[in-house]
Amino acid sequence: MSYKVLVVDDQFGIRVLLQEVLQREGYEIFQAPNGTTALDIVQREHPDLILLDMKIPGMDGLEILRNIRKLELDTKVIMMTAYGELDLIQEAMEMGALAHFTKPFDIDELRQAVKDQLQS
Repeated sequence: MSYKVLVVDDQFGIRVLLQEVLQREGYEIFQAPNGTTALDIVQREHPDLILLDMKIPGMDGLEILRNIRKLELDTKVIMMTAYGELDLIQEAMEMGALAHFTKPFDIDELRQAVKDQLQS
């Protein structure tokens, strides 16, 4: 069984990079450029893990995370942010986010964190 990973980021380049790297690990990857698309994919595919950007126009990462939690799915979440907003990261962790990465992130560290979370 391959794990399902959803990448939620408004930056196309980041979604493509993460898809390429994580597909090589054998994961089934879904991409969402915004919160509405992300929530549709979450409800339809029930991903095992979500890589969620904090700063997305429209519905930000915390709002997306709140909506995911309302669905009561056992989905693991790793936050990504280009900003050092520790208060937002703290709030995300309180809502069950397991880790966070600051952009630009080390792709190997992120790949390993995804692997560790999925195998735990």
